[in-house]
Amino acid sequence: MATTLRSSAVLLAALAPLTWGTSYYVATEWLPSHRPLLAAAVRALPAGLLLVVATRQFPDSPISWFRVATLGLLNIGAFFALLFVSAYHLPGGVAATLGAVQPLMVAALSHGVLAERITRRALVTGVVGIFGIAILVLRGDAALDVTGAVAGLAGAASMATGVVLAKRWGPPPGMSNVAHTGWMLTLGGAVLVPIVAALEGTPESIDGRNAMGFGYLILVNTALAYVVWMRSISQLPATQLTYLGLLSPITATVVGWVALGEALTLIQMLGLALALGSVLAAQGVLPQLRRRQVAAEAAVEGAGALRGQLDEPTLAEQSDDRAGSDHFRAQDANGLLPGEDPALT
Repeated sequence: MATTLRSSAVLLAALAPLTWGTSYYVATEWLPSHRPLLAAAVRALPAGLLLVVATRQFPDSPISWFRVATLGLLNIGAFFALLFVSAYHLPGGVAATLGAVQPLMVAALSHGVLAERITRRALVTGVVGIFGIAILVLRGDAALDVTGAVAGLAGAASMATGVVLAKRWGPPPGMSNVAHTGWMLTLGGAVLVPIVAALEGTPESIDGRNAMGFGYLILVNTALAYVVWMRSISQLPATQLTYLGLLSPITATVVGWVALGEALTLIQMLGLALALGSVLAAQGVLPQLRRRQVAAEAAVEGAGALRGQLDEPTLAEQSDDRAGSDHFRAQDANGLLPGEDPALT
C-alpha cells in the first residue's frame, strides 16, 4: 500500500517538469521573440494572483511572510533572473547541463538541513544524469562563458535551496498548499517586474497567438505545475524529488524532435537513455524491478523444487514397493510362496 502511494506521488510530481519542458517550444513558437524575462514575469505574477484570489488566504505572521517571500525569491524571482543571464551568455545546451547539477546540490543541502542521508545511489545517479544531459543537449561548438557559468550554477543553487527550505518550512499554519504556491509565485513574480521594465520593456503588440501562449504558460505551465510541485515537496524526499527535474530538458528535446523536426542523433539518444535511467534509478524504479526479477526467479526455482519433491516417491511408498518386489521374487515357478500348499490355492 505504501509503495503504491509513493509511486502515485512520484508520477504526479513528474507532471511538473514534464510541463516545464514545453516552455522552450511555447516561448519560441507562440510568444514575442527575445523577451525571456517578460515570459518569466507573465508566467509567475498572473498565475500567483489567480491562486491568491481563488483561495483568499494570507500568511498569519511576520515570520510566515518572510518565509513565503524567501521561497518566492529563491524559486521564482532569483531563479528566473539568473536563468535569463545564463541563457543570454551560454548556449542552451551548456545552461541545461549546469542546471542538471541541481540534484547533487539538493542532496548536499538536504543532508545538512533536513538530515537526509547521502546515499551512493544518489551520487552515482547524479553524475550519470549530468553526463546524460550533457550528451543530449551539448553541441561541438559550445563555449563556456564565466559570467554565464556562474549565473547558471547560482540559479541551480537558488532553486535547490528553495526546494530544501520549502521542505523544511512547509506552508504557514492554516494555509493550503494552493494558497502557499500562489503567494510564492506572486512575490517572486513581483521581483521580476522592475527587471523586465529596465531590460526589456513591454512588447508593442500582443496578437492572438501570443495570448494563447501566455494563457498556457499562466494556467498550465505555472499555476498547475507549481501547485503540483509544491505539494510533492511535502510528500517526497527532497533529493528524490529534484531528480525529476531532469525530465524537463528531456521533454524539451523530445518536443523539439517531434514538433519542430529537429534531428536526434544516436549519441543524443544515448544521452537521453542515460538521463532517463538516472531519473528512474533515483526514484527506486530500477532496484524495484531487479528485486521483482529476483523474487520471480526464486519463485520459479521454488516451484520446480516442490514439483520434484512431489514426483519423488515417499519412504512409505518406497518400502511398499520393496516389499512387493521381495514378495514377487519369493514365488516359485507355479506362483506359490515357500511352504504354501497347492491344494489350498
